Amino acid sequence: MREEFFIERHGKRYVLFAGLLDEAHGLGLRGIDTDLIQVPDESNGNVAIVKAMAEMDDGRRFSGIGDASPENVGRTIAPHLIRMAETRAKARALRDAVNVGATAMEELSDGDDAPPPPRTAEGSSSRARPTPIRGGRQNSSRDSAAAEQDTPNGQPEKPAPAKKGGSGKARKSQVDLLKTLAVEWRGENGVERLENRVGKPLTDMTRAEADEWIDRLTPEGRE
Repeated sequence: MREEFFIERHGKRYVLFAGLLDEAHGLGLRGIDTDLIQVPDESNGNVAIVKAMAEMDDGRRFSGIGDASPENVGRTIAPHLIRMAETRAKARALRDAVNVGATAMEELSDGDDAPPPPRTAEGSSSRARPTPIRGGRQNSSRDSAAAEQDTPNGQPEKPAPAKKGGSGKARKSQVDLLKTLAVEWRGENGVERLENRVGKPLTDMTRAEADEWIDRLTPEGRE
């Protein structure tokens, strides 16, 4: 991938969505379909959840899930939660497709250790409402790794570290996202298996614990 598509902030290296898209097209990207899993409203904490599926010319498919809420985006992005969730989902799918470990700028939450994502030419491609996924589940290297290891992203099992101000009860939006990610991770029994690993129902988790498991169940932090 061309160096112009990478940005370094606070000692960390990030990739721009435009770079992922450019590289994917060079490697034979056939298209990206998205599915709106959850429409943001007051009942779910205004969390938008989108699943993206990138398909290559050789038939390989790579998926990613993106979420966006007023709590993890900047104020200027808050009116466009579905669009941001879609962009994040696409970025995660494309990172797998082109084998880039650096986190995309668009994946960062408001308040992370890097600035909000800059405007790129990609913005115009996310204006349309997400369209249904054309095919079934992907058969990618991420699935193979999950079959060999019983912990998400290959991370060792350990208690969630305490976070300042994170001892309160997990929000419904966090629990809903965890359920979605758990099903992606281990299929229809994913929620039950995750609760067995956590040692309690997801609804009994603290906000800090929920945040930790959301991080561990998503393809972030691989850089």
